[in-house]
This record gives sequence, C-alpha cells and structure tokens, in this order.
Amino acid sequence: MAKKPEPKNRVVADNRKARFNYEITDTVEAGIALTGTEVKSLRGGKATIGEAFAGPSGNDLLLFNAYIPEYLEANRFNHDTKRPRRLLLHRRQIDKFIGATQREGYTVVPLKIYFNERGRAKVELGLGRGKKLHDKRETAKERDWQRDKARLMRAKG
Repeated sequence: MAKKPEPKNRVVADNRKARFNYEITDTVEAGIALTGTEVKSLRGGKATIGEAFAGPSGNDLLLFNAYIPEYLEANRFNHDTKRPRRLLLHRRQIDKFIGATQREGYTVVPLKIYFNERGRAKVELGLGRGKKLHDKRETAKERDWQRDKARLMRAKG
C-alpha cells in the first residue's frame, strides 16, 4: 500500500475570524522567535491566535497576545503563555508594516501559525483594514449564497 504524501504545511493555529473582521490586502510569511518549550507546545497543536495582533516595538515587529500553552513536561523552565514574540522579517517588510499601521490605519493580523516543510514555525501575517458592519453583512450574505448554490448544484446533478 502506498504511503500518503504528508501535507506541505501543518497548520497549528488558524484565525478564521480575521478574514471576516478585516479586509486583508497583503499577506506575508514571517518567522517567529520561540523558546524550546514553545516549539514543543506548538507541536501539540493547542495554540490560539484569535485575539492576537502584531505591532511595532522599537525597530522590531512583535506578535502580541498570542496564546501558546505551557509545555507540561518542562516544569520550572516553562515560558510565559502570552509573552510578546519577535517576528522575523526583512527590514523593508518591517518598515512597510509599521508605516501602514501608523499612517494609513491598517492592522497587522496573524492569519495562521504553521510548520513549514523544513519543520520551522511560521506565521502568516495579513495587512488588514477593519470592516464596517455592513461589509460584514455583505460577506455573510455572499458566503450563504455560495453555500446554497453548491447545494443546488449537488441536488441537480
């Protein structure tokens, strides 16, 4: 029996509400500086980034409010669960994101945390502007219509 090919990227945490609450204009893959216990905890797949955001701190871009639970086997060497984590980007990308947040009212939102094919933890960041209530209603209406359309097409044939 042939082996199944492993997925290229193994998603650990997904921010599903981000695309609903924000109009994402640009995405970029960033590395993230983690401690050993954080990596082990991420491999367990229990992280949440629902209320996380990225922002400037000095010359760096940091990921704030991302929850990575403690690694149970680490005892006293454990990490703080919601500490700010440094994002690893090129200087030009950092300047672009910081400039967009300060001048144009954008927010840097983490869309997902995953392990790439080399086993490195990565964060997909999106540059987004908050949606108004009527935009959110329009998104929900479009999603419902796509679901109904698919249901009708399946029933037809």
